[in-house]
Amino acid sequence: MGRYGNLDYPRLTKTGVGLGLVLFLFGAVGAKVALASSGGHIPGWERTLFFDAEWLGILLVLFSPIIFGIVLPLTE
Repeated sequence: MGRYGNLDYPRLTKTGVGLGLVLFLFGAVGAKVALASSGGHIPGWERTLFFDAEWLGILLVLFSPIIFGIVLPLTE
């Protein structure tokens, strides 16, 4: 048993990257579909939702391997 309990770091890394990719694709594809279906104008809350999903996805893809693949295993 490690310092942080019994964590499965490879699984956490893969899950974080996968979730990040899904969020990024949701934001990117969702914005394109919403623009195409509404005739070029989408409400502000929807635009914010897609934009935030894209950036959160990018951050998860970048930082999940660093946090769960490098930093946490080295601190045990």
